[in-house]
Amino acid sequence: MAKKSYLFLLIATLSWGGNAIAGKLAAGHISPMALTFCRWAFAMAVLVVVSGPQLRKDWPVVRQHLPLFLAYGAIGYTAFNALMYTALHHTTAINVAIVQAGIPMLIFVINFALFSTRVTFPQIIGFSLTLLGVAVVASHGDLKSLLTLGVNYGDLLMLVAVACYAVYTVILRYKPPISWKSLMAMPALAALVTSLPLLWWEDWNGALLWPDAQGWLITLYAGVVSSLLAQVAFIIGVEGIGPNRAGLFINLVPVFGTLLSIAILGETLHAYHLAALALSLGGIAIAERGKAKTA
Repeated sequence: MAKKSYLFLLIATLSWGGNAIAGKLAAGHISPMALTFCRWAFAMAVLVVVSGPQLRKDWPVVRQHLPLFLAYGAIGYTAFNALMYTALHHTTAINVAIVQAGIPMLIFVINFALFSTRVTFPQIIGFSLTLLGVAVVASHGDLKSLLTLGVNYGDLLMLVAVACYAVYTVILRYKPPISWKSLMAMPALAALVTSLPLLWWEDWNGALLWPDAQGWLITLYAGVVSSLLAQVAFIIGVEGIGPNRAGLFINLVPVFGTLLSIAILGETLHAYHLAALALSLGGIAIAERGKAKTA
């Protein structure tokens, strides 16, 4: 069972790592807000069939928590993806992949600030290293540039996207007791609705680009593989080996994203990318060990 769970977790993280590649390939074929909207339109088309019956059963509970589901969809789905797809027009997919390694650190900081979560010394050291790794990427290996605010616009957008996903993850603690099918469908529906204003804004600015043939293929990947297949695979993996062990696999997302950027996009891997990956992933590993010892 463990080997099967590992396989599903690898499929999930590989699919999520490929989302940055899809966003980069989308340039010139579909605009960022159109991709965000169409992605969730595809996802909802599938979820209506998969989750519809269960959602009807869960509706009395869901109805009481509609603002919460709206927040899940707006922050974790719409904002994160819209910012990431826009960032990919201004920076490399490698940078976008590595910056995502900062999500666990921000979750840690937010939990500490809001809920006084217990902090251990290894966690402080680990997440400090992760922060340094993200800073190395954002500054393209020149930390002095941060003092003059010389940060690439795309990297800055990705930092905001990472903050959005960290907030989304933290507020998941308030999710109501409903089926995972309903928990997938409602935020996706909220994402579809909240992406409409962004689609209108993009059209108003004359930047709206509906997908061509390649754009539809990219949207299909983002909507079905990155949104649904990856999530289902991750759920199966969590059921097999537990959330604590499965959570460590999320650290593979920036690794897969980096490798796919090189293999598919032909992007150049610089020394500072390797240093950032080592700092970010090493820091997360130290923090996780510190948490395990405390437990």
